[in-house]
Amino acid sequence: MVRRFTGDPIDPQTAERIAAAITDAPTAGNAQGITVISVTDPNQIRRLASACGEQLYVDRGFDPWLSTAAQHIVLCAEPERYRERYAEADKNSAVLEAIPWWWVDAGAALMAILLTAVEAGLAAGFHGGHGADAVRPILGIPDDVLLVGVVAVGHPAPDRRSSSLDRPKRVDTIHRHRW
Repeated sequence: MVRRFTGDPIDPQTAERIAAAITDAPTAGNAQGITVISVTDPNQIRRLASACGEQLYVDRGFDPWLSTAAQHIVLCAEPERYRERYAEADKNSAVLEAIPWWWVDAGAALMAILLTAVEAGLAAGFHGGHGADAVRPILGIPDDVLLVGVVAVGHPAPDRRSSSLDRPKRVDTIHRHRW
């Protein structure tokens, strides 16, 4: 994950391949409820960066990063597609009360996007959807669609190391044979 890009464009076919990576990610019940909006227009990227509050990040002493990305992939989830799919005879709709599969699928799609960007020699960073509600009207995202976040993709520039990386690694995350 990086928070600084050179601003150089990326090849359109590469941008398309990165966005299309979600179609290779797993999808619960084959519900296919994860969608993306791929944005490569620099003016639109700057509008989205502003809507995501990039200036607040800059005001804290960091470099702009959303506005310098070559591509924004706005990751969305459509819970209704899961509800419809899990209402079918071969599924159990009660499962969605225990595990809202759209969040699992969104995480898998996010990872597919990130890995595809890295495989293409690029870098990416994730801006969580909780700070991106102002993006909705710009992109026409319907109210019943969840905005999971914005993946900024581009050529990496020298980046300031995050203080979050100073947190010690947990050593008790892998259990063998039982908790």
